[in-house]
Amino acid sequence: MRTAIFSHSGCLAHEMGPSHPECPERLRAIERGLENERFQSLDRIANAPPASPEALLRVHPEYYLDALESAAPTEGYMPIGSDTVMNPQTLEAIWRAAGAAVAAVDDVMRGVINNAFVAARPPGHHAGPRSPMGFCFVNNVAVAARHAQAMHGAERVAIVDFDVHHGNGTQDVFWSDESVMFCSTHQAPFYPGTGGPAETGEHDTIVNAPLFAGSGGDAFREALNDRILPRLRNFRPDLILVSAGFDAHVADPLGGLRLVEVDFGDVTKRLMEIADKCCGGRLVSLLEGGYDTEALSRCVDAHVLALMGA
Repeated sequence: MRTAIFSHSGCLAHEMGPSHPECPERLRAIERGLENERFQSLDRIANAPPASPEALLRVHPEYYLDALESAAPTEGYMPIGSDTVMNPQTLEAIWRAAGAAVAAVDDVMRGVINNAFVAARPPGHHAGPRSPMGFCFVNNVAVAARHAQAMHGAERVAIVDFDVHHGNGTQDVFWSDESVMFCSTHQAPFYPGTGGPAETGEHDTIVNAPLFAGSGGDAFREALNDRILPRLRNFRPDLILVSAGFDAHVADPLGGLRLVEVDFGDVTKRLMEIADKCCGGRLVSLLEGGYDTEALSRCVDAHVLALMGA
């Protein structure tokens, strides 16, 4: 099993103000955890290229990307939404995070590696085609899915999102697209207020499995087994993408679920089993949430070890 980590130092420079939970220390904690000797066999791509305009334009209209560039400050902070802020380094981080996702898809689809984890920020799953939201500017997983289709001939792409917050932006992007399945477990009722089980998309390719606050691993596995994994198998994707949010951990300050490290390792193994049967093991995971940095590091360790087949 050959697993790669994609990242770029530019993703460390973006920050949204003192004490903001979506902070550079998230990536530093992940990097420290992955320095352990257990991870020495990982391929490490630390200079991921920026996403090309063509890759970004498959999801976001040009005027929106231009607006992001125009809003970027030369000093200080620039709020561009109620919960989304830019600093002078944010644009670089946005382009590199999306570019790392694209580069990971390229290597997985070409068979250079079996699977990958994209350790980059800012996250993306709340960003709609025309709007930033929830710490997100560009929808990285949507960019990755469209790139797989346009450049590698993937006919069906599945996205599985286990962040504590529903990936409303990703759902919006693919609501009317029968070639992309979006599956999500998340806390509800909760921010951003979407993700009910009746939200199924125009072609029944949206699968939401909301969890009540206080739910732990048993409820999480039940949602996966009953609602998500059977649909994923039947869809038979050519590539599985994962919006890997670790803020469903019991220690996370922004969520109310009670998952622990082993739960994230278990779901990773289940998704890999389906990838092995459906698409030659092709799977790319992208970092989304996770705001207790110690818990985040432990969860990513469990996730990456599972990707490695350890």
